[in-house]
Amino acid sequence: MAQKPTHLHVPDIHAPGWLGDFRAFLMRGNVVDLAVGVIIGAAFTAIVNSLVKDIFTPFLGLLIGGIDFTNLFITLRGPHMPTLAEAQKAGAVTLNLGVFLNAVIQFIIIGFVIFWVVRIISRFAEKKAAAPAAPPPPPRSEILLQDILDVLKEQEKLKTPPTA
Repeated sequence: MAQKPTHLHVPDIHAPGWLGDFRAFLMRGNVVDLAVGVIIGAAFTAIVNSLVKDIFTPFLGLLIGGIDFTNLFITLRGPHMPTLAEAQKAGAVTLNLGVFLNAVIQFIIIGFVIFWVVRIISRFAEKKAAAPAAPPPPPRSEILLQDILDVLKEQEKLKTPPTA
């Protein structure tokens, strides 16, 4: 009768190369930086949404004749109503151009704000790089050793007779 093996041999399983790269990516802290950016971005979105909805949209609507972008829509099927909310409530299929236009305006504003934030941060970084800090003074022991070396050199000069 054949003897049963005491252990099973499982062929070596090789992890794909990208798995090590992904693990290194997670360990570098980029994920934490990304998470912080997403959280700040979410908080910043409320501010930008209010800026677009409450300040820019009414102002732009006033400039182009009082058009409210949110109610700029085309009814594709169903009853045509004066506002988008009423059309959606009535079950109409609409092409919401005003909502899309608000999203485009919001994107442009976000891009503009990020441009200025990065520009300001870059200027602060340039100022710090332009004025490097003075190197720290050498330790006291180095100063004392240099003084001793100077004294020894002076004593050597006094001992050595001048050559003629």
